[in-house]
Amino acid sequence: MLNIAIDGPGGSGKSSVAKALAARMDLKYLDTGALYRALGLALKQRGVDPEDEQAVAGALPSVELSLEYAEDGRQLVFVNGEDLTPYLRTQDAADGASKVAVHGCVRNKLLGIQRETGKRFNVVMDGRDIGTVVLPGADLKIFLTASVEVRAKRRIGELEKAGHPHGSMEEIMEEIAQRDYRDSHREIAPLKQAEDAVLVDTSSMSLEEVIETVCSMVSSIRK
Repeated sequence: MLNIAIDGPGGSGKSSVAKALAARMDLKYLDTGALYRALGLALKQRGVDPEDEQAVAGALPSVELSLEYAEDGRQLVFVNGEDLTPYLRTQDAADGASKVAVHGCVRNKLLGIQRETGKRFNVVMDGRDIGTVVLPGADLKIFLTASVEVRAKRRIGELEKAGHPHGSMEEIMEEIAQRDYRDSHREIAPLKQAEDAVLVDTSSMSLEEVIETVCSMVSSIRK
């Protein structure tokens, strides 16, 4: 099986690039961040503080999370039979994901789903620890990044397109900076570039330029 790992901070373009790569190179796409977002939302619905590890561990057995693919190839995430996919791109979901992801019990719960998908399909996964933890033996590892300002602009664009309310540019930048700090300083599987990953800074690149760059990398290892 061909496994592609794309890591990087929030707003660097990982999901957009991974989805396009999957469509153009005939790969399955697994958005690992969506799994954490769904779990974070499910815990919030249960009144669980996502930063209270003991409370989170106690609630996990009641959360049945599953991943399915629609006929058009879209990834759908269900929690106890409810499709939470439409709610996973909000800032609320992003913050919840970052907070629950620091807990070992959460990462262990989701790790099996991710690795099993990599064994069954030619797959591209994006997240923060794909190349370092989830798929350390991936055929290609890419680390996407961009400046905080650029990522904030992209986040605002996403929220406006989805019709979701958002704060000011300064507030979004602060939220992203705080999330970067949490993700890169957590004890378990922190955000970092794998030693054998290719660094791609997307700050001054269009989405199409990034997609073409990554597709070229995949084509080169398929030859």
